[in-house]
Amino acid sequence: MTDQEMLNKINKYAENVLSDIDPQKTKISFQLDKLKPVMQEIADEEGVAIEDIFIKYMDLATLQKIDMEKQFQQTMEEAGVTDLGKLEF
Repeated sequence: MTDQEMLNKINKYAENVLSDIDPQKTKISFQLDKLKPVMQEIADEEGVAIEDIFIKYMDLATLQKIDMEKQFQQTMEEAGVTDLGKLEF
């Protein structure tokens, strides 16, 4: 399984089991505990410890957030918005 496939599988699972929580108000440990079944499944398929999957997932999720932020910044720059503080609604 590629890293992207793993990330997609966990994110899809997360959409179902974490859909009714506020991630800003819920401890990461609780969120990760909810993801444990899919991570254990992946660990078993890959023949690695679940801790390795936790670490890899956290790394991949962080990289994904960084990429999304870069894309957002690029989109805003292309739209001519360079300072969100000066944006009028």
